[in-house]
Formats: sequence, C-alpha cells, structure tokens
Amino acid sequence: MPGTIIKKDKNKYFVRLYIGLENGKRKYHSKTIHGTKKDAERYLNKILVQRDTTGFIEPSKELLETYLKRWLEVVVKQRVAPKTYEGYIDYVNGYLIPGLGKVTISKLDPLQIQVFYNSMLDKGLSPRTVRYAHSILRNALNQAVKWGILYKNPTLFVDLPKNKKNEMRVLNEQEAERFVNALVYSPWKALFSLLITTGMRPGEALGLKWQDIDFSKKRVQVRRSLSRTKGNWSLNEPKTSQSKRSIPIPIEVVKDLKEHQEKQEREKSKAKKYIENELVFAGKTGEPPDYRNICDRHFKKILEDENLPQIRLYDLRHTCATLLLSAGVNSKIVSERLGHASVTMTLDTYSHVLPDMQDKATAELGKVLFKQRNNNSHTIRTPDKK
Repeated sequence: MPGTIIKKDKNKYFVRLYIGLENGKRKYHSKTIHGTKKDAERYLNKILVQRDTTGFIEPSKELLETYLKRWLEVVVKQRVAPKTYEGYIDYVNGYLIPGLGKVTISKLDPLQIQVFYNSMLDKGLSPRTVRYAHSILRNALNQAVKWGILYKNPTLFVDLPKNKKNEMRVLNEQEAERFVNALVYSPWKALFSLLITTGMRPGEALGLKWQDIDFSKKRVQVRRSLSRTKGNWSLNEPKTSQSKRSIPIPIEVVKDLKEHQEKQEREKSKAKKYIENELVFAGKTGEPPDYRNICDRHFKKILEDENLPQIRLYDLRHTCATLLLSAGVNSKIVSERLGHASVTMTLDTYSHVLPDMQDKATAELGKVLFKQRNNNSHTIRTPDKK
C-alpha cells in the first residue's frame, strides 16, 4: 500500500505518505491515529483518494469564526452594497458564529451543520431564515475551497427546510382606487401615486433626482437606489442591469410631481439650512426623508382611515404588478416595468394572478374561434315522431 503505517503503541498508529512537491521539495503528510490498524488504513486510503483526485489539502487549524470575519472583510465587503454587507454581518454574528464559530473549519462536517440548522428551527426561526444563513455559509465555504483551505464544501450535503411562501398582500382594484383618491391631502401624495403606478421599489423612488423626471415625455428614469446603513445614506447602482429602466407615467402622476416640485421650492426658500442633493423626495433639510416616518405616520394612516388592508409600502409594487397582469397586460411589459431579471421571475412571483389570466385568455380565444357560430342563430330540430 502506498504510504506508511507504523504501530506506535496499543491502539496508536503513525500514518505518513507523500503528497507532492512544494517549492521543489518533496512534501509529506503525517498523522497519529488513535484506534485500530483498520482505522489507520481507512484514513490513509481517504488521503490517497484526495491526493489523486482533488489534491490533498493540509487541514486548517483556523476556527470558523476567524475565517468568516476574514471572508466578510476580504471578499463580501468588496462585492455587495453596504446595506447587503450589513445584513451579512448580522447573520454571521447573530447565527453562524454562536452556532458553529468555535469549530475548526477543517473539521466542520455535514452532520454538525445539519444539527445546527435543526436547532435554529427548534428555536422558532423560520425556514427562510435558515435558508438564508445556509446561503451565506455555503458562499463562505465555497471561497475556502477556492483558497485551498478546504477540499470540499460540507454544506453541499445537508437538507434544507422547505420555504413557506407567505401569501402576498395587495390592494384589489376597488381598494387601489380608494387609496389613490385618499391621497389628495397627503404630503407624500406624489411618492405614493408614483409607487402604485410604476411598480418601483421604495428605495428606487427615494433615490430619484429631478433630472430623472422627463415631464414632457411623461417618463421617469430609474438610475439608482437609496440605501441606509447605520444611520448613513448613500445612492447606489441598482442591483441588476434590468433595474435600470425608463417607465412611462400617467398624466395624473406628472401633475402630482409638478405640484410636489413647486411645494419643495417654496420650502427650500423658507429653510434656514438646506443641503441641495437634487432629490425628488427630500426632507426639510434636503437630506433623504425618514422612511419609517413616511410609513408609520402617513402611509399606514391612510390605510387605517380608509379601512384598507394593512400592507407594507413595498406592497404597492406588488399591487401595481397584480393590477396590470389582471388587466391582461403582457407579462413581458410588466416584467420590464418592475425591472425583473426575467419574465419567469415575474410569473413565479405573481402566480396567484395566472388563473384569472387563463380565464380571460380562454374567453378571448372563444370570441376569435367561434365568432361566426355565435353570430348565427340556430334552430334546434327535433326528429319527427312516427
């Protein structure tokens, strides 16, 4: 057998084998196995398989906690938006480090990870939370494989809980009409009417500058999104290329925006201190408005006063999409309006609308195919009685 197994004591064996060249010198791997000779042979065979297939990697003594912090700083921070990075940190510090942080990364195995995920569920955490924690851990360990710290990713061999899909809450056609009519006296009328008619994400709307509004062509350009992290705000590129888009807006929304612009100019002239950021939706000092204040003091109050479902501000985006699809608007058009990566994503997200769309499609097909038959009046003849 390639490699050497030397008995050192009772139930103690020394395993040594050649694993390759490093800087022109022969490199060997050695390990003391506490157990039987069969245990030593199994270990030697495992290392030989690694050496001859993926390449043997010397087990790292680094704790998972230390590695995750290094991965966040070196990789994640450079690749994602600040708000996303903050979310990664929350999950790593809140779940992964307390649950698995003290395990040496090279000794982390699928069973430990599975037990950890099960413990999250036992604590009442949702399947979605477990799956997101898994996604972060999987990405981190994928990087460890690329860096030569691990030879395989143990997260690939665990079972995940099924994601429970929450029922989408939107306003129906009558409720949406009541909502729009109730905006007349709201200081955020322009924002709310823009969201429900364009399907924009709230961050995209709050990231708009006046140069993005084309009043003559009745269009709004989505070029950036507002993000907040730890009290600071920034304007960032949209997450995908499809998110950068031009959206036509109704004449009523154009009027709301013009009215809002005039009001903003009056407030600027009265303000003692105003920082010009050219934002369409700004607070009294020119800084982005307080999102929570908009939701709690204005949006939710309208819903309450009009006895409407208590949806989130983000759900105006879902409402827009649902109304358009229910009205028979082509799903490709709806997908482009929302800035989705594909039509498939749109249809998967709004699958609850599909049955109504199928009924309408069937009715339209019937009109086309059976037009002549329906126009002709037929007399049903009964056979003569003999």
